[in-house]
Amino acid sequence: MSKAACCAAAVLALLQAPAAAAHRVVSVGYRDPAALRGLRVVDRIPALRVAEVQLDAPRAEARLRARPGIRFVQRLRPRTRPGGPALAASFGLPSWQWTSVHLDLVPQWVQQAAARVTIAVVDTGADLAAPSLAGRPVVTWNVVSGTPAVADTVGHGTFVASLAAGADVGFGGDARLMIVQANSGGTGFSDADEAKGIVWAVDHGANIVNLSVGGSQTSDVERAAVSYAVSKGVLLVAAAGNSAQSGNPTTYPAALIGRKGLVVGAADQSGSRALFSGTGPYVDVLAPGVDVLGALTPTAEHALFTTASTPGAAGLFGYGNGTSFATPEVAGVAALVLGANPSLTAAGAAYLLEATASRGGRWSAGQAFGEIDAAAAVHAALGAATPALIEPAPARKKAKATTRPGGCLPRAPAAARRCARTPCRSGTRLRSSTCLPRTAQR
Repeated sequence: MSKAACCAAAVLALLQAPAAAAHRVVSVGYRDPAALRGLRVVDRIPALRVAEVQLDAPRAEARLRARPGIRFVQRLRPRTRPGGPALAASFGLPSWQWTSVHLDLVPQWVQQAAARVTIAVVDTGADLAAPSLAGRPVVTWNVVSGTPAVADTVGHGTFVASLAAGADVGFGGDARLMIVQANSGGTGFSDADEAKGIVWAVDHGANIVNLSVGGSQTSDVERAAVSYAVSKGVLLVAAAGNSAQSGNPTTYPAALIGRKGLVVGAADQSGSRALFSGTGPYVDVLAPGVDVLGALTPTAEHALFTTASTPGAAGLFGYGNGTSFATPEVAGVAALVLGANPSLTAAGAAYLLEATASRGGRWSAGQAFGEIDAAAAVHAALGAATPALIEPAPARKKAKATTRPGGCLPRAPAAARRCARTPCRSGTRLRSSTCLPRTAQR
């Protein structure tokens, strides 16, 4: 290489190196907006007192940490959609995912009553022209662009939304959809984008927020968003992750949600946990996650889905594997439960799905509470007796008393108020209640 070429390469390297350190965006927690004065603020989440700030110098992060009024400074954590591993396709009957959880036994009036419930899907957007979603009542927002445009070039969000409340493959009956796009063209996004999506959904009327996303690290901004949603009475439903055969790492935000919402693993056609589905003390229930049929976009990633032949059906459909796709099924069934009994809180709905799952209220490390039973959960929401939940003490540290509701009726007794978790909305009482030790995560 000539001397001139070497010099040119050195200059280019010097020019590129600072650029890697410069223009870094970090999450900043602040006590007062005045603490952000003079900073390059890219975006804010006022409800959480968090901002995204662009740093233009290598040592700016340390100086920002020392600034008065700053609570924390953290680098963004990646969030990806855990579309499942590639499996040999077995392709059972197209209806297996619905009959497996007895969705076919849910009364029609309950399917219609779910129209009062809104499911937010924080994901890669959605193809609103897909027949499964076209004509459905949908609210849209893109937290990255700040516009209602939610075009899905990946296909993940469309597939997830169709399973939550699509017209033909959905589990949520007539539940309304809220599509909150958190990515910017690619397949992944950050914890800050995820947090913005959660907050926007909560502030705009979502009853349930579906989070078919995950990562191996968490952050203060993600914790704050989860706490914000829980404090507002919104049910968070998150994917358990697909890495059980790759070290089974803790998955976030699932591990933050734990017993504050519902964390979902994938079941195979036998009703047992799929081998790839993540496990942990924070996993609640299972739902079909192998060879799941859902709606596709023309641009869907071929690595995620296998195109399905659906004669007579309008639109594109495909099969997918993963906890990403089990999660919206549970979100949809939760909408049915809340539609059947509007007096239930998010905690009460979560309890009913756990208590009526296939293991009869018994939790295990490998199967959690088992596969959900939509018909049994709806029946319980209408007043049927439910079993108390039984969980082994070693899996639940720092236990505290938590309400175990059986169903909601008018007026509330003192016994229910003594428990830490309120299953019914104000002005209602429990048909039966039991307080059992639970973790502080609940």
